[in-house]
Amino acid sequence: MLREKTIAVTDCDHKNMNEEEAVCARHGLKLELFQCKTEEDLIAVLPGRPAVLNQYAPFTEKVFAALPDLKLIVRYGVGVNNIDLEAASRHRVAVCSIPDYGIQEVAGHAFALMMALTRKLLPMDAAVKAGRWDYAESIPVFRYRELTVGVIGLGRIGSCFAELVRPLGCRILGCDLVPCGPDFVESADLDTLLKESDVISIHSNLETSRHLIGEAELAAMKRTACLINVSRGGIVDEAALAEALNRDALAGAGIDVTEIEPLPDASPLRTAKNIILTPHMAWYSEEASSDLKTKAAEEAARYLTGRPLKNQVNPF
Repeated sequence: MLREKTIAVTDCDHKNMNEEEAVCARHGLKLELFQCKTEEDLIAVLPGRPAVLNQYAPFTEKVFAALPDLKLIVRYGVGVNNIDLEAASRHRVAVCSIPDYGIQEVAGHAFALMMALTRKLLPMDAAVKAGRWDYAESIPVFRYRELTVGVIGLGRIGSCFAELVRPLGCRILGCDLVPCGPDFVESADLDTLLKESDVISIHSNLETSRHLIGEAELAAMKRTACLINVSRGGIVDEAALAEALNRDALAGAGIDVTEIEPLPDASPLRTAKNIILTPHMAWYSEEASSDLKTKAAEEAARYLTGRPLKNQVNPF
């Protein structure tokens, strides 16, 4: 039976479905929640369901081939790397993301990491708690007006981050596939940005930037520079980053996203020097979480009520 008035949630770790249920109530729709983890789980529970919300469960060629009634996947988030977009397009399944729910949150998290790293807050906190009271342990710390901040990716979030940095008086370089971003950001190629920046913050997507920062790119950076990644794991070579930090070839790193999440116990990042690790939380605020859930459900409701989609990522 085709459930044309039902939004199915394939998997979700949010504490409740209040926003999704409110959207369904407004549009006369029903909501079904599953907790799928594998291809087999999806194939077992989704027959007859044309529109789904998805968090982590993998949509592959195998899944699309087994679900001919599936017409729409809306992902909770910006990235869609757990969905095979080419297979989705072949099977005429629209895939949508939510690109605008946590812009200020992610930019603010990158800014907080930058401030903590450049002012040496964590090591100085540890030193004081260990009984040492000596600012000289923080040396060197540099004046912000003398720093150059590089922004890789000047979309919504990268531009917001640049706006947060601007009042500090830093020189700001920006690198993107196409010229864009605020007019106060100097356009630069990646090589120039890596060479001249004291802080580099990554805000590009995984699809265009996988393995963008590896051993050679880290070697091109200043020894006094810091690297921040709040975008996607897989953009930075984590083993190369840990090695650079441990031999003081890089001053510090702030990492919110990793190639495998949760971060494996054996990851070299866990024991790297001068690194701040956070658990893929840059997107989060109470307001952003609510916006994400509402916007995802509204996108599915648009499809089920015959209205145009807003954020389809695989046009066909």
